Amino acid sequence: MSPLVAGLVQVGILVAALAVAYRPLGDYMARVFRVRDTEQQKHSKVELAIYRFARIDPEAEQKWSTYAYGVLGFSFVGIVFLYVIQRIQAVLPFDFDRGNVPEGMAFNTAISFVTNTNWQSYVPEAVMGHTVQMIGLTVQNFVSAAVGLAVAVALIRGFVRHQTDRLGNFWVDLTRGTLRILLPMAFVFAIVLIALGVTMSLKSGVDVDGQTVANAPVASQEAIKELGTNGGGVLNANSAHPFENPNEWSNLVEIFLLLVIPVALTRTFGRMVGQTRQGYVLLGVMGTIWSAMLAVIWAAEANGVRPLEGKELRFDVAASALFANSTTGTSTGAVNSWHDSYTGLGGGGTLLNMLFGEMTPGGVGTGLYSILVMAIIAMFLAGLMVGRTPEYLGKKLGRREVTAAAVSILAMPTVLLIGAGIAAILPSTQGVLNNPGEHGLSEILYAYASASNNNGSAFGGITVTSDWFQSSLGLCMLFGRFVPIIAVLALAGSLAAQKKVPVTAGTLPTTGPLFATLLGASIVLVAALTFVPALALGPIAEALL
Repeated sequence: MSPLVAGLVQVGILVAALAVAYRPLGDYMARVFRVRDTEQQKHSKVELAIYRFARIDPEAEQKWSTYAYGVLGFSFVGIVFLYVIQRIQAVLPFDFDRGNVPEGMAFNTAISFVTNTNWQSYVPEAVMGHTVQMIGLTVQNFVSAAVGLAVAVALIRGFVRHQTDRLGNFWVDLTRGTLRILLPMAFVFAIVLIALGVTMSLKSGVDVDGQTVANAPVASQEAIKELGTNGGGVLNANSAHPFENPNEWSNLVEIFLLLVIPVALTRTFGRMVGQTRQGYVLLGVMGTIWSAMLAVIWAAEANGVRPLEGKELRFDVAASALFANSTTGTSTGAVNSWHDSYTGLGGGGTLLNMLFGEMTPGGVGTGLYSILVMAIIAMFLAGLMVGRTPEYLGKKLGRREVTAAAVSILAMPTVLLIGAGIAAILPSTQGVLNNPGEHGLSEILYAYASASNNNGSAFGGITVTSDWFQSSLGLCMLFGRFVPIIAVLALAGSLAAQKKVPVTAGTLPTTGPLFATLLGASIVLVAALTFVPALALGPIAEALL
């Protein structure tokens, strides 16, 4: 079988698996968050125990501002807790004499995992003990993904509800997303990964031919690492390490995991708004851009001067390109190959995936609410062209709605370009780059794009352990995560307060190819207008050399 055919078979198996999971998982998530607001909430005994312990009234619904306070407060506590346990690691069990994590690194890591970025400026097997990994980083892998899921559901309710200031209960949405969706799925797939050869051990290492190779409870963390679109590896080589990703089948399972919830959420959206075709349109746009970028990255790497450089021979070019495209098209950031070794065009493709705003299909929850924000921008542009007030899903898009949408999409480019611009002119930056010229600029752009988009992957050719990079990248993660979330929740509150607008002859249909084309073009146009100058100096210039 030729490499091309083998690669196409892998893509076919992946797409088929996603198609099989799409409807049942999407419908299940809609039921978890209630398809109809008239349905009575049923809480499990475990959930009720959590609510009693935390003194939460699960029947009390919240305004958008209260919902946002919950998101911010919960995340702040998570950052503080994660920072503290890193700083006292030496007194915790299973630390293996690795000592306390330095202040700057602990600050960066705490923000990274709470924001679902999972950027790692350290070597995990040399810095983190198992206790910090399990009760700190892994817990955040679950709850940070659940936060994104909750925000997406709140935005959907904004479209569904009318003349109300209530969007649901953040604590209920967080609990349900964790206990009913992420935890059971991660448990099942952890067992699947163990069966495929992923390791699971509380030992610090294993002897192989006289050498000690680092080990950890990998499988349990690997499952939620991909499922929650987190990406932080237990081992430094991430999903290129044979303990995390031993063979072609585990590789395919991991790609499936990082795509399945973002893809199925489009079905959840369609079910909750009562029009499943709305979800199909979003899925079609996501899938078209994902497929186009896969073709670009795959072709660039297959026809490069050194196609296997930086890639595991277990996976070859096709599986590496498939993983790279999927991990940067979501907010996962896991890697099974060295993106810094990619060609100018291939590496530029992974960078462009992030610059699209990671909505193809994006992270857990974040991909859905990001593309819905872009849908509002697209409808606003359409309204300008025909001279009528834009509408989407029966809601008018006025000044407040468009302002909130604009703030959401402009937050990432702002912090990215400011951070990368300052880093590029600092004299000290030259000493931490592995490559000069165009590729060196690409390394800087990639680092700040990854942090600002809460992706977490890296070219790897830049050393980011200085106080400047630890602090600036940490701030990019914070602003890139929470400014859009606040804007999205404000948007949801404004939408929920409106009356439903009846469909008329002048209403632009949003379930057909015209709207899909408009939405896809808007995604590409926004990225092009914002980032083409920077891309022209980096990956585009490198590709043309």
